[in-house]
Amino acid sequence: MNSAQADAYLHRIGADHPAWPTMDVLRELQLRHLLTVPFENLSIHLGEEIVLEEKQLFDKIVGARRGGFCYELNGSFAALLAALGFDVTLLAARVYGEEGRLGVPYDHLGLRVRTVDGGDWLVDVGFGAHSHYPLVFRERGEQSDPGGAFRVIEAGTDAAGVRGGRGPAASGDLAVLRDGTPQYRLEMRPRVLEDFVVGAWWHSTSPVSHFARSLVCSRVTEDGGRITLSGRRLTVTAPDGRREMSDLASDQEVLEVYRERFGIVLDRVPTVRRGGRQG
Repeated sequence: MNSAQADAYLHRIGADHPAWPTMDVLRELQLRHLLTVPFENLSIHLGEEIVLEEKQLFDKIVGARRGGFCYELNGSFAALLAALGFDVTLLAARVYGEEGRLGVPYDHLGLRVRTVDGGDWLVDVGFGAHSHYPLVFRERGEQSDPGGAFRVIEAGTDAAGVRGGRGPAASGDLAVLRDGTPQYRLEMRPRVLEDFVVGAWWHSTSPVSHFARSLVCSRVTEDGGRITLSGRRLTVTAPDGRREMSDLASDQEVLEVYRERFGIVLDRVPTVRRGGRQG
């Protein structure tokens, strides 16, 4: 990513160009990203190809002012951070599902980021409801965040379900917990964006993938809550967890919510393919 692209990306998320890649800058950039770039899987249901290449991701997220899911959001954010001088490593993860079972390999993409003022940080703008700020990699105690109480621990060492899942935890793997519930198991081996192509294809096409079976568009709100549009159902979640839900009656209302609440301009309403659900 060149300097002009980095400036355009910063303008997209409403951030100034930082002087140094510090911890405070990283915190601000992650929050600004979560506030402005939606977590969404609309491309799958609009018949748009998902291409994990830096230029295509920039064109989608910055040029077209769209969002994406983990590979797209964290992949593009990694390119921005690297252009700003951060030391960034892409990491593969597997998401914990029902009964602590793990998802497919390359199920999720997370980032390990090092700042000039010291410390390694777990950065994730592509997991939907997650931490608003980076998490400290080497901290094994609870980390308080507006998104919940988080812990980053060695996989297989906690009694709260982290031992579950298909296959043993590799040496050095970490588990990320939110409010005591395991979210994903993170591998420490450095990866490149191309490693996640198969995972993106699986999530886009598999009949058992929740991304292929339902629609979602979600972002953090300015008050620290969250707004989510799943098909025609609009959910506004307050910072204290209270939810207000409403069902949109027409295609026009759906398109207006995409435009006004998420900044996404569409010429038609995305429709879940046969066998899926609208939410």
